[in-house]
Amino acid sequence: MENRILIVDDEAAIADLVELYLKNEGYAVRKFYNAADALACVKNEPLDLAILDVMLPDMDGFTLCQKIRETHLFPIIMLTAKIEDMDKIMGLTLGADDYLTKPFNPLELMARVKTQLRRYFRYNPAESAEKETEEIEIRGLSISKANHKCFLYEEELSLTPIEFSILYFLCKNRGNVVSSESLFEAVWGEKFWDNNNTVMTHIARLREKMHESSRKPKYIKTVWGVGYTIE
Repeated sequence: MENRILIVDDEAAIADLVELYLKNEGYAVRKFYNAADALACVKNEPLDLAILDVMLPDMDGFTLCQKIRETHLFPIIMLTAKIEDMDKIMGLTLGADDYLTKPFNPLELMARVKTQLRRYFRYNPAESAEKETEEIEIRGLSISKANHKCFLYEEELSLTPIEFSILYFLCKNRGNVVSSESLFEAVWGEKFWDNNNTVMTHIARLREKMHESSRKPKYIKTVWGVGYTIE
């Protein structure tokens, strides 16, 4: 079955180019030039991934990302003409899984699409033939790879695929300190580069959802200069 990709960009030339590359890779494409039509599609059609432009005529891409995240877990890649770190951090904090700055190489975007889809199906057994039954429990925290659910004292946590992958990896390696480099390469499947704050941003978001204090966390602890650990 074809993977279904949503494109939302008000620049027709860019949207058409991305559509062409995606179709050449065998993906089914849903293309829109505004957020309202895109949200209607998200509501009515099953999707596997979304590519969102930040600058849209009726709603900024960050808000659109946030609205999609209220009900869906499929990967979201942001396209932004901005290069400020705060814009990238904002997108990741609101639920985006990756970002690409315009102008971009379409081949790089295709590589990121494949990486995100591979990770999504790997960690969402309902969408994949691969089934894993391992469940980990740590002091009131329960995380199951079989149903992609996580509970903290019986309260279900609403985690994005990336957040789930990070937490599961840390839980699976509990008692050991996991470096930011190892965590990034295990979860994102890409080479870690210097000054990459992606892991730190997602850890902060995870702590927020777990109602954790960054200064005295109960679960995800920072080992300064080394990485993170769950004891």
